[in-house]
Amino acid sequence: MSKFWSDIVHKLTPYVPGEQPKLDNLVKLNTNENPYGPSPKVLAAVKLEAADTLRLYPDPNSDTLKAAIAEVHDLNVNQVFVGNGSDEVLAHTFQALLKHDKPLLFPDITYSFYPVYCGLYDIEYKTIPLADDFTINIDDYEQPNGGIIFPNPNAPTGIPLALGHIEKLLEKNTQSVVVIDEAYVDFGTESAVSLINRYPNLLVTHTLSKARSLAGLRVGYALGSADLIEALMRIKDSFNSYPIDRFASAGAIAAMQDSVYFEKTCNKVIETREALIKSLRTLGFDILPSGANFIFAKHQVVDGAELTLKLREKSIIVRHFKSPSRISPYLRITVGTDEQSHALVEVLKALL
Repeated sequence: MSKFWSDIVHKLTPYVPGEQPKLDNLVKLNTNENPYGPSPKVLAAVKLEAADTLRLYPDPNSDTLKAAIAEVHDLNVNQVFVGNGSDEVLAHTFQALLKHDKPLLFPDITYSFYPVYCGLYDIEYKTIPLADDFTINIDDYEQPNGGIIFPNPNAPTGIPLALGHIEKLLEKNTQSVVVIDEAYVDFGTESAVSLINRYPNLLVTHTLSKARSLAGLRVGYALGSADLIEALMRIKDSFNSYPIDRFASAGAIAAMQDSVYFEKTCNKVIETREALIKSLRTLGFDILPSGANFIFAKHQVVDGAELTLKLREKSIIVRHFKSPSRISPYLRITVGTDEQSHALVEVLKALL
């Protein structure tokens, strides 16, 4: 450790992203990327941006992109915030809306970036244990807090929470912000966006990395009351006035506007997911309910760490979490193409 580091650097435990292997010919099912490329309209829009105008700064407010997002969700433009991937949007959210005297609440098994942000911004937090079946019990969050955040569907479990439960939480928790992180919502989970105009303390975050196949462009957004969005804007404009470049903006606008392609690819992923679940169950896997583009599966005999290594030897990469111990038997498997799913199943048949 360097003597030149600031004190906070010594205290941080950074987030560890899923592996991005450099090897060829892998069946890559570890980072929940969409197996289908972006809309052809996105590619055309990005190519058009390769022009002399790159010498100019992009729109710092991303007004055209915000308008496209607002139209999709039937909201006003002042209810939309955009950032460089939903991780940046979440980072600003932690700093702008979730740093208070009382602890921030989130599940004990959830997106592992949440405690990282708390460490970075010196936010006190308390984890709420999931139920024995890995579901979120809304009643457990009825306690003093400086905010509540969780993904829906949750990650890495993939289990969706019904909209009625989220509304019940909002009805009881009126004095702090509730953030619903909907990174995977488009694969069969009901969105909380419809509740925004009734609950001024609700913020919903989305990403274009998953359902809209744009992990490489880094665009995310938040939806909420104008008051919450203004807080995010004040943080953004004190940090980076131009987080969305011209290529990202053009591609994101085209992606939001191509609803036909979006629905087609989401439905295909859902179809493949259900077929994969059926196949894995015949091989002795227990699988949690999934409303995401991945499944959380545990074999009844072979441990998750051992299976991960054996699959890797066969050039198939899945995600395994060593901790907490409750989830160490499980594999998180991204839903790929039908061909990738078939390859996974055939290798598992041979291994098991």
